[in-house]
Amino acid sequence: MNQRHIRPILLVEDSQADAEMSMEALREANLVNEVVHVEDGVDCLDYLYCRGTWADREPLDPAVVLLDIKMPRMDGLEVLTHMRADERFRRVPVVILSSSREERDLAHSWDLGVNAYVIKPVDVDQFFEAVRTLGRFWAVLNQGPDAD
Repeated sequence: MNQRHIRPILLVEDSQADAEMSMEALREANLVNEVVHVEDGVDCLDYLYCRGTWADREPLDPAVVLLDIKMPRMDGLEVLTHMRADERFRRVPVVILSSSREERDLAHSWDLGVNAYVIKPVDVDQFFEAVRTLGRFWAVLNQGPDAD
């Protein structure tokens, strides 16, 4: 596969510590995908729609969006609502990666069309393993309908 057609992994996470751990775990998974980190839902939509800071990026949809729920400006459920309402992003895999164990967040995520809901493990080693596994599955193993 041509290197420039390898789709990025979009990490949407407002916690700098969680973002750094996630990016390190994805690096350890030895994925060829670029990992792009944005800090909230507004930045996520700007990235997806190539607006603002992201206006000049190659308009390549992410292989997967790893999405936190509790964020400032626009939360993950609002982002998921926007993505599923847009034909272009309807089939982009979205994995909620959240510390929220609230049943309503879980149920609402599934109602909105999330592909997976993973509760962030408190244990650092378990967190690393969970993110590495997510990266490998969604960026390498998963076959979407637009696969060649």
